[in-house]
Amino acid sequence: MTNNLHFHNVTVSTKDKILKNKHKPAVLWFTGLSGSGKSTLANAVEKLLFHRGFQTHTLDGDNVRMGLNRDLGFSQEDRTENIRRISEVANLMRQSGTIVCTAFISPYRKCRNSARDIIGRDFIEVYVKAPLEVCENRDPKGLYKKARRGEIPNFTGISAPYETPEKPEIIVDTSEYDIEECTLQIEQYLTNNNYFLGNR
Repeated sequence: MTNNLHFHNVTVSTKDKILKNKHKPAVLWFTGLSGSGKSTLANAVEKLLFHRGFQTHTLDGDNVRMGLNRDLGFSQEDRTENIRRISEVANLMRQSGTIVCTAFISPYRKCRNSARDIIGRDFIEVYVKAPLEVCENRDPKGLYKKARRGEIPNFTGISAPYETPEKPEIIVDTSEYDIEECTLQIEQYLTNNNYFLGNR
């Protein structure tokens, strides 16, 4: 079947879209423990950039698992496939000229490195740093309590590992700084690295 597939070049290039949007595309890959603030921060960043007039979208872990990846569980193999599919979707959105915010635990370095390989130089790893005890005290979804009772197997940080990023582009510590401060830190990174064109 693969031999019958042929890649078709698009008429409107990503470069054309950059000029129209007045910003470069990017995939902000938010990774961290459950409860670290990934989804909250990703949405805050998107809101800020959207109101500046940029083309944006957020891909959230729970939302994707309710649709595209609803056939996947939480074994290491399924987590790997979950990230592979998300990486391909995020890359398609990047090609559309969009600044994509992805909020996924993505606990394995190998998977995050694979995402970087798929997406390329526009991949920006954002480590949403917060100690396990802080995340567990927040426990916004009550997941840590269930994991401690053994009701959720393969739960990252309790019964499954989280491999800390070794060289992320951005580290935001949500145990030390509020969401607004972390959001501005990410905006500053994009500004410093010339993602914004013009004066929006």
